[in-house]
Amino acid sequence: MFNFINSLLGRHPERIQANVEIYTWQTCPYCIRAKLLLWWKGVKFTEYKIDGDETARTNMAERANGRRSVPQIFINNQHIGGCDDLYAMDTKGQLDPLLVQVTSN
Repeated sequence: MFNFINSLLGRHPERIQANVEIYTWQTCPYCIRAKLLLWWKGVKFTEYKIDGDETARTNMAERANGRRSVPQIFINNQHIGGCDDLYAMDTKGQLDPLLVQVTSN
């Protein structure tokens, strides 16, 4: 039944192969919004909660081409950007193809 509902909604979590990582702050509304989209799509992701951890934020910024705002999202080790970038990719139909790619690690 659940798979039937997922297919009606256009969700196919069984197809998602990508390694998704997201750096967040617990109370950040953009972080929550980005995670909601990922959850909606059935994505299992690794979350790095970096609240107040300046070392973790610096490490994130090194991976994110200097961007220090949260969230910062990576799919298969490719920097996607923040919440607005994630939603823009989804609107353009570019997110789902990335999510079904198997990580090359």
